[in-house]
Amino acid sequence: MTGLVARIAAATPPGRDRAVDALRALAILGVVGGHWLVTALVADSGTVRGASPLTAMPQLTPVSWVFQTLAVFFLVGGMVAAGSWASARKRGVPYGRWVGGRLARLFRPVAAVLVVWTLAAAAMLAAGVGESTVRALGKLVWSPLWFLLVFAVLTALTPLVTRLHPLWPLVVVLHVDLVRLGLGGPRGLGWVNVVAGWLVPYCLGALVARGGLRGRTSRWALLLGGATAAAALVLRAGYPASMVGVPGGRMSNLDPPSLAAVAFGLAQCGAALLLLGPLRRVLRRPAAWAVVAVVNLAAMTVFLWHQTAMIVVTTTALLLADGPLPGLHTVPDGAGWVVARLLWLPVFALALLGCWVVFRSYEQGGRRGGGSLVVRESTPERKGWARRA
Repeated sequence: MTGLVARIAAATPPGRDRAVDALRALAILGVVGGHWLVTALVADSGTVRGASPLTAMPQLTPVSWVFQTLAVFFLVGGMVAAGSWASARKRGVPYGRWVGGRLARLFRPVAAVLVVWTLAAAAMLAAGVGESTVRALGKLVWSPLWFLLVFAVLTALTPLVTRLHPLWPLVVVLHVDLVRLGLGGPRGLGWVNVVAGWLVPYCLGALVARGGLRGRTSRWALLLGGATAAAALVLRAGYPASMVGVPGGRMSNLDPPSLAAVAFGLAQCGAALLLLGPLRRVLRRPAAWAVVAVVNLAAMTVFLWHQTAMIVVTTTALLLADGPLPGLHTVPDGAGWVVARLLWLPVFALALLGCWVVFRSYEQGGRRGGGSLVVRESTPERKGWARRA
């Protein structure tokens, strides 16, 4: 372990902003933890269906405030893409090569998920597994992929939105919600917010990359202003308190993104920017930085396969056990389920580690050796780099 820490430290350029990598790692792990905590697969009469503990236990709503971290991911994405595009322009790299390279790194590991789950779904149907069960399992895997499409669109639009102030897409979200929710407009109008809503933190990241929001006062204002606006929208305007979708709820703050979700995301971004300084100090320690570096190298694999890991554990246990196991196959309707689910999380993590071992090469450009350390571009201050140690 000491040798690995030393190799990672040696492979890290002095100017690397490690705190940005840490924010990305926290955002990915937040999404994973949130899905594992608020998603259940209930075994019932020979079928498996999805459920959420938030339906029966609304007191768990604050969990969604902690683990719904997509705004931070888009914030970091905007910071990185804006810096990368500025660097590419200085080096004379054409737009086509720049965006092609970024999208290839984004979607190369996605192809493995699509192939594996297409084959798995076909095999399950051929083996007589019920269509509703296959649909429930597939939905868990496919549904988190939507944000990658949005992220790809925003990445492709980076040269156009680099200098777009985040207030403009925020105004779009405000007016879309006013029309669709306040004035009874068409529900389909809300899908404009799928791009506009996530464009807000993405543009905010680009603003930071070009030197904006440097002072702690502006970052505190972003945190407190966003939190106050989100609270007011929930308490006064009738938006749901949960920042993730709840089955059976009258509306979702994420499907499509609502004004409340965007306001809450701004608060998260303010908190994330305030954390940059403390994170930089902590990550001067080689061991702490090594953890962040390893998570970032596996970020896409972790995101793409975390639901598969949960499904593998759930279905394997269902086949081996005499009956449904608490926290794994039972209805999430009480404190006992929550305690049992927490005990299953290390097992999910172990299964995810197995997925990483098998599929990591798709994220790392086809490299498999145990002695290779590849760290890719991740901050706006530097060009991309890779080093073998």
